[in-house]
Amino acid sequence: MRAASSRPPVALVSAAIYTSLAAAAAGLFLVVTSATGDYTAVARLGGTAWVFLLSMIILMPTVTPLVKRLFMER
Repeated sequence: MRAASSRPPVALVSAAIYTSLAAAAAGLFLVVTSATGDYTAVARLGGTAWVFLLSMIILMPTVTPLVKRLFMER
């Protein structure tokens, strides 16, 4: 049986990073579409959800190996 490590699990750290990045991208989309253009609230919120979803799909397999590599180097 292994001793408990003081480092947080890779999956938890990865999830925090890619969720934060996806939320930031979605927030940026919402701000830009609110400030410019003549879009309805439904279009802005739907687009925001779409940007968040696509960002999560792209960032999950990208961030996790990077975080794993950083934890392995320590």
